[in-house]
Amino acid sequence: MSNEIALIVGAGSGLSAAVARAFTRAGMKCVLAARSTEKLKALCEETGASAVACDASQPEQVEALYAEVDKLCAAPSAVVFNASGRVRGPLVELDPAQVANAIAISAYGGFLVGQAAARRMLKAGSGTIIFTGASASVKGFAQSSAFTMGKFALRGLAQSMARELAPQNVHVAHVVIDGGIRSAVRPVPADKPDSLLDPDAIAQSYLHLLQQQRSSWTWEIEVRPWVERF
Repeated sequence: MSNEIALIVGAGSGLSAAVARAFTRAGMKCVLAARSTEKLKALCEETGASAVACDASQPEQVEALYAEVDKLCAAPSAVVFNASGRVRGPLVELDPAQVANAIAISAYGGFLVGQAAARRMLKAGSGTIIFTGASASVKGFAQSSAFTMGKFALRGLAQSMARELAPQNVHVAHVVIDGGIRSAVRPVPADKPDSLLDPDAIAQSYLHLLQQQRSSWTWEIEVRPWVERF
């Protein structure tokens, strides 16, 4: 994987940072995309990654992002879509404009990023596209309708892309993160030591997806703490 390019969209200090570190240790060069790149400075210094400002729900910004990636390679070996939009509250009180924006980020953004990746990978003859899902990808929760709609749609996109692109040697995978992720602002409770997912452990699953032999590709995996209820 030395000198291969990985694009991570929706980058931040949590899971995507762990993925960037794992990919970098494997020898890849990472490009990190986020609406604000200021928060990525420390991660870029640590990993040698480059950062590009991009709102994944805006077609022209996604094209500009890939134009930057095009300067580095004919096609990225891996693209990870980690962006999502959230708006929470009782159904009858939700602002329609905020709901539309949340779905645009989670689902339409995934389409834009995935489409641009597929165009390049099909020409190159290979590549891996990974979409980050959540518990809400497969089950709806109260007061989470906007997030659930976006994640359901993203999962459907990933499944459709996997069926269409796998015969053309492009691996598409969807990762259901079924549980909370440990972070600096969300430490593991002392009385529940195994209740949160370790982002570095999740990142190893992402790396494994890149390394899978195509005779046994996985289109979807679920990761959860062993104490998390299904």
